Amino acid sequence: MPINRNNDPKKCPMPVQDPEIRKNNFEEVALGYTYEMAVNEARRCLNCKNKPCTTACPVSINIPAFIERIVNEDMEGAYKIISQSSSLPAVCGRVCPQERQCESKCVRGLKGESVGIGRLERFAADYHREHCTEKPEIPEYNGHKVAIIGAGPSGLTAAGDLAKMGYKVTIYEALHLAGGVLVYGIPEFRLPKIIVQNEIDNLKAIGVDIETNMVIGKILTIDELFEMGYEAVYIGSGAGLPRFMNIPGESLKGVYSANEYLTRINLMKAYKKGSKTPIKHSKKVAVVGGGNVAMDAARSAKRMGADEVYIVYRRGMEELPARKEEIEHAVEEGIIFKTLTNPVEVLGDESGEVCGMKCVRMELGEPDASGRRRPIIKENSEFILNVDTMIMAIGTSPNPLIRKTTPGLEVNSKGCIVTDNDNGLTSREGVFAGGDAVTGAATVILAMGAGKTAAKSIDEYIKSKK
Repeated sequence: MPINRNNDPKKCPMPVQDPEIRKNNFEEVALGYTYEMAVNEARRCLNCKNKPCTTACPVSINIPAFIERIVNEDMEGAYKIISQSSSLPAVCGRVCPQERQCESKCVRGLKGESVGIGRLERFAADYHREHCTEKPEIPEYNGHKVAIIGAGPSGLTAAGDLAKMGYKVTIYEALHLAGGVLVYGIPEFRLPKIIVQNEIDNLKAIGVDIETNMVIGKILTIDELFEMGYEAVYIGSGAGLPRFMNIPGESLKGVYSANEYLTRINLMKAYKKGSKTPIKHSKKVAVVGGGNVAMDAARSAKRMGADEVYIVYRRGMEELPARKEEIEHAVEEGIIFKTLTNPVEVLGDESGEVCGMKCVRMELGEPDASGRRRPIIKENSEFILNVDTMIMAIGTSPNPLIRKTTPGLEVNSKGCIVTDNDNGLTSREGVFAGGDAVTGAATVILAMGAGKTAAKSIDEYIKSKK
């Protein structure tokens, strides 16, 4: 029977909390499609035979196939297709930058808006969580063991894929809770932690073991993991070391890295009444940076009670690297954008607390090596921005602990592990790496793609040793 396609040029809008309400709580902003919305949006898909959307997906989800299942109202079938490629569908449906990847290649986008692929992925994953009672089948053990360092998106993906192949997989996580950036970095209002925990529970259900409070490089070394019988090790430890600008005043009270600020709020629940986690309840906050982490920090500061929150970014609005949706949500919530602005000094009062930020105005010159126009300081443009808190969200780099305790592990000038891009193999035999530990801070889905590539390579490596 032919399918009644939906020819609407615009995707079905995502229901969201009202901005005036949501800026005062940490509940999820996007409310998700209803059943009817999902089916209607799925009918916009043309089910292209050449699947340009799938080729643009870092984990190669068969997108037309899962959407066609939703069209036919086979929601569990849609979830099964997604989960063949992705170990974290409910996460990706929320935080993956689909507009730059799968949706950017959608044919419907040529004469209108692309299909809401991410929204449909989220719907299928949520529907499965809410309705499926079947326990997953545990794959038959193939007699081989693999260790994973880091329980973030890259490590979880590698672990899930290897477990499905029959490997005994143990993840060693430094923090007390698995999830990596999904639990310490991304706020509750974008990614509820119950969603992350459910995805982790799904991996445990197929046999993945997770050891928390295990700092590899301190409690155990990679060499000791091999001595314990692991035949391969995957390093997915992320990039959690914050960067600063090295300007005067950065040691003042009230200067945070975005990592610390978000970890206190997300992982340590500082936003909850009665929380014992110390955090400054600021009134005027400046967040330096323009990426998703900067948006997360700014929007969190607003929810923590700040009257004024500024995004301070040295380029213009068009150059902001954050997702369009996150920028739009920030604007709706009253975040003030100070673009073409750069801090040069943090000012303090007599007690050593932040009381302001000296800034200069910028203008855009010729493109630099990244292809973006280079920001140039305007002469005589200094001004003071009155704030009591400054949050640095200008990037992160890998923690040096693993590379310092693993002889022969090659790293580049930025401290990132060097690998063969095709398979994730490092300079040490049997040691693979991927995600932010290799690339520096990037997206969740790219880290997952690296974990998927490494899992395949580890399987081939171990089979070659038989």
